[in-house]
Amino acid sequence: MDSNRQRKGRIVVISGPSGVGKSSICLRLVKRLDNVYRSVSVTTRPKAKGEVDGKAYWFVTKEQFQQRIEKGLLLEYAEVFGNLYGTPKDKIEQALQQGKTVILEIDVQGAKKVVELYPDAVLIFILPPNKGELTRRISDRGREKADVAKKRLAKADAEIEDGRKFYQYLVVNNDLEETVNEVVNIIQQNTGGN
Repeated sequence: MDSNRQRKGRIVVISGPSGVGKSSICLRLVKRLDNVYRSVSVTTRPKAKGEVDGKAYWFVTKEQFQQRIEKGLLLEYAEVFGNLYGTPKDKIEQALQQGKTVILEIDVQGAKKVVELYPDAVLIFILPPNKGELTRRISDRGREKADVAKKRLAKADAEIEDGRKFYQYLVVNNDLEETVNEVVNIIQQNTGGN
């Protein structure tokens, strides 16, 4: 194996139902791990209060998103609850070539597309402690109208079932710091100690 191949990074996919704490976990992972790149997804969903373009998401119009699809600029993309979400391909490839661990916070359908391109991706699915806690978390964040929050909760059971079938690691987010510690350990075991 040549030295360039050995230095190539690895993708870590973090998924889970809405409200489970994926974003909070991913933000802490970047602070805790060395040589890591957290991908920022492109989305057509409206910016929530307090969100900054380029931090959690790049906010674009449906037309701009479609142009990215047509130009082949997205690693994966999907429609979720009427909004489009996608992963910018160029940033991922650049980070991998630099030997970085790439953190992707994406849904199950996106993860399946990523695994087709990167079969050695590490797949971590975050579970809620229980349905009641997930309901509370979605309500507390106040980001969606009640009807959208209900749809997200209804979809959670199917997502969890998919996660249990498809992912290598299942982590229950009962306590954020304990969950982050567990995810850090999984990543370090699979990336040579990053």
